[in-house]
Amino acid sequence: MDFTVHPSAIVDEGARIGKGSRVWHFVHVCGGAKIGENVSLGQNVFVGNKVSIGNGCKVQNNVSVYDNVHLEDNVFCGPSMVFTNVYNPRSHVERKDEYLDTLVKEGATLGANCTIVCGATIGKFAFVGAGAVVNKDVPDYALVVGVPAKQIGWMSEFGEQLDLPVNGDGETVCEHTGAKYTLKNGILSKKDET
Repeated sequence: MDFTVHPSAIVDEGARIGKGSRVWHFVHVCGGAKIGENVSLGQNVFVGNKVSIGNGCKVQNNVSVYDNVHLEDNVFCGPSMVFTNVYNPRSHVERKDEYLDTLVKEGATLGANCTIVCGATIGKFAFVGAGAVVNKDVPDYALVVGVPAKQIGWMSEFGEQLDLPVNGDGETVCEHTGAKYTLKNGILSKKDET
């Protein structure tokens, strides 16, 4: 094996786990899961069958990544944050054929104890604050907080809030990396280095 699994963890036959990944105490990875390279699954994490986790992701303690949740590369899932996969669950009504897809794009951060209601797409390098409840799509680079989550700003790829209005136009530079960001018509993009 070119990945590490703690003796208390359960990795079902068929699960694919990439090189350099670490599976910590009391984790359960189901047989259909696809996990990339250099991923960290913290204590008490559950990974369902119909789940993909990209390279470099960090899934902190007590997170359940249920079926139909897909994490692109370098996603951070904070401690005890929550995914769902049924929009209107009832214990007495079978709804496994109604699972909704949730996509978390490259580099996004999902803060501790936040909840992502199924069917949402979290944009690349977006930042969901601790305890927020996300019930709709989050744009690339957006900073959202609260219940329900509301956008209050923009974040750099480095993970610092950018000095830009939520709406409108503007330009700024990340003070840590020098990367340039442009806001046009409410859409933020990073300028390519030349």
